[in-house]
Order: sequence, then C-alpha cells, then structure tokens
Amino acid sequence: MLPNCFPDGLLVFPSFLLLQLILLSVCAHIALAGARITTSLYALSLHAPESTIGVLIALFSLFPMLFGVTAGRLVDRIGIATPVTCACVAITAGCALPVFISGLPVLYLATLFIGTGFMVTQVASQHTVGAMSTLENRSSNFSWLALGYSVSGFCGPVIAGFVIDHARHRISYLVFCGFALAALSVAVFGRLRTIQPAAHAQPRQKGGMLELLRDAELRRIYLIGILLSGAWDLFTFVTPIHGSHLGLSASAIGLILGCFAVATFSVRLAMPWISRRCTEWQVLSGALILAVCCYAIFPFMRQPAALMAVAAVLGLAVGSSQPNMLALLHHCAPPGRAGEAVGIRVTMGNAGQVILPLVFGAAGATLGLPVVFLAMSAMIGSGVPIAWRKASTK
Repeated sequence: MLPNCFPDGLLVFPSFLLLQLILLSVCAHIALAGARITTSLYALSLHAPESTIGVLIALFSLFPMLFGVTAGRLVDRIGIATPVTCACVAITAGCALPVFISGLPVLYLATLFIGTGFMVTQVASQHTVGAMSTLENRSSNFSWLALGYSVSGFCGPVIAGFVIDHARHRISYLVFCGFALAALSVAVFGRLRTIQPAAHAQPRQKGGMLELLRDAELRRIYLIGILLSGAWDLFTFVTPIHGSHLGLSASAIGLILGCFAVATFSVRLAMPWISRRCTEWQVLSGALILAVCCYAIFPFMRQPAALMAVAAVLGLAVGSSQPNMLALLHHCAPPGRAGEAVGIRVTMGNAGQVILPLVFGAAGATLGLPVVFLAMSAMIGSGVPIAWRKASTK
C-alpha cells in the first residue's frame, strides 16, 4: 500500500495552481459529459437506431484511443500549456458546431473534436497532478482532481437534461460551449504556463510503449482500469437509451446520471477514511464486485427511484477506483515517463470506449439491452480474480 497521505483522515487543501488545473478539468469535463448525453438524446429525437448512437458515442473516443500515448509524450516533452490551450479550442469548436448546423451528420465531426480535446486535458491534468506532487501528498492531490471530475460528472448530465426539457438540444450545446470557453480562459490567462515539463524535472528512462507494457504491475493496473473505465462509460451510453425505452423524460435521465455522479463524489470525499483501512487493491476488488452486481440487476429496474439507487451504488464502485489507480500508476511508472504511462491508460480506456458502444450498440439493437447489461457484468467479473489475488498479497 502507498503511504497514507491524509493526516487524521483529512484531505490536504490544494494549492492555488492545483485549483486552477482542477477548475480547467472540471469545465472541460462538464462540456464532455453534457455533450455526450445531449448527443445521445438529440440522435434519439432524430429517430437514430441504437447502432448509430453507438457509433456517435464511440467517436468521442476514437482519436483519444489513437493519440493518447502521443499526447502523453508531448506533455512530458513540452509541458501542458500549449496542448491544453489547443484542446480547449477543439472542445469549444465541437460544442459550437451543432449550435449553427442542425442534423445528424454534423454530430460525427463534433464528437471527434470534443472527445479529442478532452483527452488532451485529461492526460495533461492527471500527469501534471502526479508530477507536481510529492509522495506524501500525491494521493491527496489525485483525490481532489477526482472530486472535481465527480462534480462535473453530476453537472453535465443534469444541466443537459433540464436544458433539453425546457429549451432544445441546440441550446444545450450552446451552454456547454460556454463551459469550454471557461476552460480555455483558465488555460490562456491562468498560471499553468509556470508548470515545467517533466523532462526538465527528472531524467527520462528510454524505451517504447511495449517496454512499459512488459511490466507486470503496470499491466494489472491497466487491465483493471479498462474494466472499471468501461463500466463507467458504458453506463453513460446505455442509460439514455434504457431511459428512453422506459418513457422517462430527459430530466429524469439526467437525474439518474446525476445520482451516479453524486455517489462518485461522496466515495471520493470518504477516500481518506477508506485509505486508512484498505489497500488500493482491496478498494479495486470491492469496486469490481459491486460493478458486477449492479450491471446484473440494472436491466430489471423499471422505476426511476430504483434506477437511481443502482446508479448510486455503481457510482460508489467506479468512483472509488480512479484515485487509487492513478496513484498506483504514477508510483509504478519509470522516471520521466509518467505522462506516457497515463497516456497508455487513456489510450486503452478509450479503445474500450470505441469498441464497447459499437459492439453493445449493435447487440442492443438486435438482442436487446438486457443482454448488453449481463454481458458487461460478466466482462467486469473477469477482473475480480486478478484484483483479489493482489488484494490478498498486499
């Protein structure tokens, strides 16, 4: 287990520079999370089938899958200021396109811009939090970043649901364009340019991506990360479809996703207390088991209150995983290659985000959503023995 970084079980208050980085990440993630549900509901309003929605959601992750490692190496080499600024411009453009051009075709381009832009901000922020932290406060700083993502994960879907119900989809995209502009303002006018590239701070060990993947510990972290990331992202993909099939309003669907986000925030707020009693691998084992159970029972839930309850439990599971995985990953990465290691994780996670919506979107259209939920439950369950063995030996 990594050293306990929470004196008396409390989070160490973040520095002003870290707060700026978290604010940028929150605004960018609100734009992404809101645009994802807006895109799903907009496509459904245009009578697009589940397979088409799966393609659209997969496009959010296509370029992140292809260029995540490249983004990590770029951040290692030149720092975060220029990449993050360009990324925020891309998110802004992606959210603005559907405001001015209606119809289904423009969504394909918008999703590419938004997903790619957010990937760069994600790689940069996760790597930089680790690089600017000491061993004593790294887990605490990662928890602050994770808490920020929980707030944005709640705000994005809830805002989208209420705006769509009371205005229209185009206005929803406009609102999230405003959040992207706020992230761009922090990138341009904040103090992020004072953060030095990791290559200036410590010598970089040479080697390619395959060398990192040969490390057994990193492979385990990546595998569990893929499963839990898939559990998170597939939930945001299938919930709007499942809710629409049940006749729920956009606001109700947004609240279900909001309950999920509130749960991720709550468990991350409690993580200092949990970390004093459980190792990282014990937390990850519990997260996998809870996720398996939630996906197994989710298709049988028909009422909004029941869906919210299951969403909250799933949020507790996957929300507890990210801070522990990031701390383990940064701890195990070779010197000077933490950004690349984070980039590999983002690439693998986005590969799942590309493949899962396509596969499960097609399966949902032909076999029905219950098959999708049960298949995901089985897939997550495959990681339980690996995490359980690590939890038993630490």
